[in-house]
Amino acid sequence: MVDTCTTPITGIDCHAHVFSRELELAAARRYTPDYDATLAQYLEHLRCYGLSHGVLVQPSFLGTDNRYLLAALRQAPERLRGVVVVEPQVSRAMLDDMARLGVVGVRLNLMGKAVPDFRETIWRGFLGHLAELGWHVELHAPVDHLPRLIRQLIPFGVQLVIDHFGRPDARLGVEQPGFAEVLKWGQGGQVWMKVSGIYRLAGTKRENLDFAHAALALLEQSFGPLRLVWGSDWPHTQHESDVGFDTVMQQLQALECPPQLMRALMVETPRTLFKF
Repeated sequence: MVDTCTTPITGIDCHAHVFSRELELAAARRYTPDYDATLAQYLEHLRCYGLSHGVLVQPSFLGTDNRYLLAALRQAPERLRGVVVVEPQVSRAMLDDMARLGVVGVRLNLMGKAVPDFRETIWRGFLGHLAELGWHVELHAPVDHLPRLIRQLIPFGVQLVIDHFGRPDARLGVEQPGFAEVLKWGQGGQVWMKVSGIYRLAGTKRENLDFAHAALALLEQSFGPLRLVWGSDWPHTQHESDVGFDTVMQQLQALECPPQLMRALMVETPRTLFKF
């Protein structure tokens, strides 16, 4: 049944995935799920933890086949927004159709991939469409690639959202060159950071959490609270055996955010960025 009621915003999870093991997977992929992550399961997690809304992000192993994600958006349009993966030659008509369903951004998953040449005609046209739609570009890339990516994309006027603290290596500290340079982009008003995926930061649990705690303080200073959002990264692909929704909620609490910052992370910033 389609959700036609306006649900009060108590908290927005800005990064989660839904999929079925029965779906056709991308030929080139780093991961193959052996379980289902359904919309019903996800909405139950939100309910259990007092969260009202969520942002569904297309998982890399489904490639550019966004049909499962779009079907989920149709089920709860008031509570969900979507971030898709598409080829740059996608038609404007298809982007417009997705926008009507609640898609608000495109993900560039560049982990293990070469950085595109955004000067190419196909990319210039594509990014122009995104800017006109008011969509953002979500960057999932190694932290040392981010400064170059940001410099190339800023002139197109698109909003940029960086995944998972920028995927730094927690063992190298907040002074590592890529992360330190990303901090410099916080004042421009065009870049947001997802405070998410703490368990993906390459260190031990303690190292990852210590890094996230220190990084959040620097991000708040540089970006300000209205450029930071939180995401669960459910169902925690490749970490399912030791990470659950309860884990990431505990990690969020361990960051010891004051109430004003917590409200910005969970309500105020994502409400505007993701167009709720």
